[in-house]
Order: sequence, then C-alpha cells, then structure tokens
Amino acid sequence: MTNKTQLTLDGFLAKAAIDSSLAQLIAAIANASIAIAALTENGALDNTDGSNVYGKLDSQNVQGETQAKLDVVSNTIFIEKLTATGLVAGLLSEENALPITVKGNHGKDKYIVAFDPLDGSSNIDVNVSVGSIFSVFKTPHQNALVDADYLMAGSQQIAAGYAAYGPCTMLIISLGKGTHGFTLNRSSKHFLLTHANMQVPQDATEYAINTSNQRFWQPPVQRYVTECEAGAAGRRKKNFNMRWIGSMVADIHRILIRGGIYLYPKDSKNLSMPERLRLMYEANPMAMLVEQAGGLASTGKMRILDIKPEQVHLRVPVIIGAKNEVELLERYHL
Repeated sequence: MTNKTQLTLDGFLAKAAIDSSLAQLIAAIANASIAIAALTENGALDNTDGSNVYGKLDSQNVQGETQAKLDVVSNTIFIEKLTATGLVAGLLSEENALPITVKGNHGKDKYIVAFDPLDGSSNIDVNVSVGSIFSVFKTPHQNALVDADYLMAGSQQIAAGYAAYGPCTMLIISLGKGTHGFTLNRSSKHFLLTHANMQVPQDATEYAINTSNQRFWQPPVQRYVTECEAGAAGRRKKNFNMRWIGSMVADIHRILIRGGIYLYPKDSKNLSMPERLRLMYEANPMAMLVEQAGGLASTGKMRILDIKPEQVHLRVPVIIGAKNEVELLERYHL
C-alpha cells in the first residue's frame, strides 16, 4: 500500500500549476522509466524468451558509439510510451540520427521530447548506476514540425528530468519551479516524493572529472584541478575529493544530493570531437535541474541554457554544479 504520508508523483502533478497534458506526458515518462528499471534489475538473468538485455551489439548509433542491447530496448520503450500518449509532435533521441516527427500530432497542446534513453550504458555490465534523461518543449507553432523546430535553446524547456536506476529507482524532475526527487516503491509501482526542493550548496569540496584526460585539458581546467589537488596547502585553502563514475546521471545525482561540481570540458584528445556531451538531451535537462536547485551550468564561457543549437546532436563542454565553483571556472576561462 502507498505510504499516505508521502505524495505520489500523480498527486504532485495534480497540484502543480501545469497543463493536464503535460502532467500526462510526465506520467508516461515515469512509466517508461519503471519499465526500464525492471529490465536493469534483472541484470544478466534470462527474460521469458530466453534472452537477456545485457551485452553489446554489432551496431553503432549516430554518435559512433557501440550500442548496448539495453540502449536499443530502452529507446524503443521511450518511443512507444511517448507516442502512445498522442501528445508528442516530435521526439529526439540519442539513438536516432534524425528527429522522429509524429504524423498528425501537431497543435498548441503538443510537445517535443528530447531524451537519452540510457545514459552510462558502458556501465551496465559492471552493475553501476545508469539512467534516462529527458527534456520537454512546447511545439513552437500549430503546424507540422520541420527539422528547424527542434533547435530551441534550453531556456525554452518547460520540464526536464532523469531517472536513476541504482540501489533504488529515482525520478528527478523540474517543471520550472524547483527540482524534486521521487523514489519508486517497487511494491506499489508508485513514485513517492522523497526529496522536495533539492538544493545544491554554493560551495563544494568534491569535483567530478575524468582525470585520464588531464593531459588534453585546456589551461583553465588544468589550473582549477591543480588547485583542487593542492588542497589545504594550496591557494584554495581546503581539501577536495575527486569523484568520477562515468555515468552522467549518477554524477549529477550525487551533486543534487550532497553538492559538488561536474566537469566534462573541451579537450584536445580527439580534435574532430573536442566536446563530448550532447546539448539537447544531456546538457540542457541537467542544466535546468541544477539551476532550479540553486546551482549553475556553463560551458566555461557561457550559460548552457542560452545556447541556440545549430544541429540536433550538437556537443558542448559542460561545467555544472555549485554556483561558486562554476563561477570560478568561468573567471579562469575569461
């Protein structure tokens, strides 16, 4: 039985000052997350058809990344659940080269949803937390969408969030008025509000970055990390811990729970791809969540939510988390 002292996601959405259609869409995303969570919980156990969803495929996605089985299955779940609502005019997925424009679905009450169906999928086989990230926009007009309609700045998002599949399954959302966390009750299949009005402390003593790329970083990031490593004996006069999981959902979730800063900066490791994270379905939604919780999100030179994308799979540098740490890195860049 649902704990009556905790608000369900449905109850939260009913109380929120949003269109009922948006509430229905968020509920569909939650249902997709529950379905994916059930698959991740089974691990390498066989499904009813004698197969399991762990392991890699021979195929690559549009990003040139080798697909995990669960990448493809999760993508299908999101597309089917969202399309079934009749509320989406367009879908943009990490796993699809082109946006999916849903024929016949256009009008003032329709939405565009950009999503990464399974972030951190390289961690699946080693049982590290993975997740799904999503971003919601209102359609810009009442006509059928064209490709340019998907290229909206993150400041135009009306909702964003992620599901984290870990020891428990959590759904973190923002509807533009704070960032709120819900935990899945596996017995009732309800998400319950457990982390209302999440806040990111302005200062931090934890930073997350892939230090194996240190030799490729630009000078401002080199300077920042060197000062963190110097600890109390250095210019910062305090000790820092470095944390890096390699799953953006897991790393950002830690920041929303206990603070810190996350960096995936521009580097020279691969000159054809100096930035790694995708704006539309990774950086934008995470930026909205963190800024609604009192943090900041920047490329080092500009606010992420102000970027007007030139293409749907645009990659950007990401520096996100504690306000004072992000501002310090911006000063180092400028």
